[in-house]
Amino acid sequence: MASIRSSAGKLKSWFADLSIHMKLIGAYIVIILVPVIVISNYLFTDFYQDTVDDIISENRYQIHNEKQAIMSKIEVMEKSFYMLISDRSLGEYVTAEAEPGVKEIKQFQDYSLNFLQSVLFNNPYIASVRFFVNNPRVSELWPIIYQEERIKDSPMYTKLMNQKEYALWEIQPEDAIFEDTGPLVEEQSSSMVSLAVKSNLANKQHIGIVKVEMRIEDLFDKAYNNSGERDSRFFILDQQDKLHTNSLDPLTGLNEAQILEAAVKVKQGSGSSLLFSAGGEDFLYLLEPIDRLHVDLVNVISLHGTYSKIDSTRNKVILIISLLLVLLAVITYWIQSIVLKKLHVLRDSMQKVRKGDFHVEIDVQGGDEIGELARHFREMLGTINGLITEAVQRSAATKEAELQALRNQIDAHFLYNTLENLKMLAEVEGQYTVSDALTSLGSIMRYNLRWTGDTVQLADELKHIQHYISIMNIRYDEKLKVEIHAEDRFHAHELLKMSLQPIVENALKHGMYSALMRGDGLIINVHAYADDPFFYIEVTDNGIGIPADGLQQLNHKLIMSDEEFNQLTQETAEYSTGHNGIGLRNVNQRIRLHYGEDYGICVESRQRSYTTVRVKLPLLTSVRGGMQSL
Repeated sequence: MASIRSSAGKLKSWFADLSIHMKLIGAYIVIILVPVIVISNYLFTDFYQDTVDDIISENRYQIHNEKQAIMSKIEVMEKSFYMLISDRSLGEYVTAEAEPGVKEIKQFQDYSLNFLQSVLFNNPYIASVRFFVNNPRVSELWPIIYQEERIKDSPMYTKLMNQKEYALWEIQPEDAIFEDTGPLVEEQSSSMVSLAVKSNLANKQHIGIVKVEMRIEDLFDKAYNNSGERDSRFFILDQQDKLHTNSLDPLTGLNEAQILEAAVKVKQGSGSSLLFSAGGEDFLYLLEPIDRLHVDLVNVISLHGTYSKIDSTRNKVILIISLLLVLLAVITYWIQSIVLKKLHVLRDSMQKVRKGDFHVEIDVQGGDEIGELARHFREMLGTINGLITEAVQRSAATKEAELQALRNQIDAHFLYNTLENLKMLAEVEGQYTVSDALTSLGSIMRYNLRWTGDTVQLADELKHIQHYISIMNIRYDEKLKVEIHAEDRFHAHELLKMSLQPIVENALKHGMYSALMRGDGLIINVHAYADDPFFYIEVTDNGIGIPADGLQQLNHKLIMSDEEFNQLTQETAEYSTGHNGIGLRNVNQRIRLHYGEDYGICVESRQRSYTTVRVKLPLLTSVRGGMQSL
C-alpha cells in the first residue's frame, strides 16, 4: 500500500512539474486516444466474434457434407450385405445338408460365385465381403465363403453373438487370419470399418455371419486426406475415445492428446462446438455424431491464420491513428505556442520579481484571461511596493522605540551585584538555604537575560532546570527531585533555549497532589537519546497523570491551527505554565517553526502513574559559531 502511494505521489509530482503547454497536448491526446482505443477494442471484439461465427457456419456446412458422403458409403456396405444374402444359389450352397461334390463346387464357383464376386467388388470402396458359414459340410471358396470357426475366437464374434441386434459396426485392424485380402486390396490398411451381421433362416436357425469391410481411409475421406486444407483437419472419435486420422499430416501446434481432450469436452458438453487453446493458439472444434457407426466426426480448425489477418488489420488501423495523432499534436503544439506566448512573458516577469526586481514592466495587454491576470499582477506589484515603503518606515520607528526602551532599562549588573551581596550576607548569617536559592536565582536571571541566540546546548538547558528545581524546593520542602540521564556526547546537542524548562514547570504545576507530597515527592526524569537521524528528550514525572480523554485533547491542541486554538480559551488555560506564559503548545510551535513540521512534542500519560513529554529534534551538535551533525 505504501509503495502504491509513493508511486502515485511521484506521478503527481511529475505531472505538476510539466509545463502547461505539455499538459494541454497530453490532455488533447488522451481525449482523442482513449475513445478511439475503447471504440476500436469494441469493434474488433465484435469482428473477432463475427469471424468465428462465420467460420463455424462455413465448416458446419463442410462437416455436414462429409457426413452425407460417409452415410452414402455406409449404404453401399449395407447394400453389399443385402446383395450377398439375397443370392439364391449362395443360400442353397451354404445351407446344403450334404457335402457337395467337386463338380458341384466347380460349377457353383464358375457361374454363381464369380458373378457374385464381380458384382460385390464393383464398388472400389469395398475392401472385402465375407460369408463365415456355420456349416462344416461346406467348402471354403476364396474370397467370399469361409468357415465360421475362423472367427469364433475374435472379440467381434463374441460381441455380435451376445448382443440383441443383428448388426455390429466396428473400427478394427484388418483380420490377421487372412494372408491376402483379395485382388482389389492393393496395399495393407492399418484399420478397417466393418459391418458384421448375423444371418439366420426363417426359422431363426443361425447359418453364419456376413462381414463387409471398407478401408477406414476410404470411408472417412476427409480425415485421411487433409493435405488440401492448411488450417482445418478432420478426425474420427470412436466409442473408446480413440482418435483416427492421417498421422502423416498433423495439424500444426496440436498433438493427439490435446485434440482428444478437447473433442471429449465437446462430446460431453451440451453444444456441438468449442473454442480451445493449446500452445498459446486458439482452435475451434466442431463435432457431428454418426450414430450408425457410434462414432463422432470431429473438425478442428486453427484460428491462427484468421486471427493473424485480423491482428494485421488492427495494427494498421492503430498505426494510422497514431500517425494522425502525432500530426494533430504537432499542429496543436504550434497553435498553442501562439496562444501561450503572453503567458510566457508573464512568467518571465514573475521570475524577475522573485529575484527582487519589483519595478519590472509587464508588456502584456488584452482583455482575455492572460491579459486580466497581467493587470492584477501589475496592481499587486504596486501594492507590494507600497507595503515595502510602509514596512521600512515602521521598522525605523520600531528601532527608535527599542533604543528608547533600552535607555530606561535597569542595569542588569546592578541586579547581579545586589543578589551577590545578599548571598554573601546570607552566608555570613549562616542561612545557607537562602544563599543557595540566591545562587540559583542569579543563574536563572543570567540565563534568561543573556539571549545571544535562539539555540543553546543541552548542558546549559539542563543546568537551568536544576537551578529552577532548587528554587522550587524551598516552597515544596525538598520534595522535588530531578534525575538526568544524558550521555556526555549529547551535552553539546543543539536545542531551542527555554524549551525544557516550561515542560518541567508544567509537570510541577499539574503533577503534584497531596498523596505524592506525603510520600517520596515528585520525581522528574530527563532522558536524552538518539535514534538517527532524530534526537529525543523525554521528560517523565510520577505525578497525577492525565485522563485518557484529556490526553487526547491535549495532543490535539498541540497541532491545531491558531484560529481553532483561539476558540478554545478554557482548554488553553488548563495546560499553560505559570509566570512566564510559555506552555506546551508554545514550545511545540517554536520547535516546528525552527526545525520543520516533522519535529515537535507529544504527550503520553497514565492517570495516577506517570506523564511523559517526548521532544523530537534533529540530531545536531551545537558548536560555537555554527552547527554540525552528530
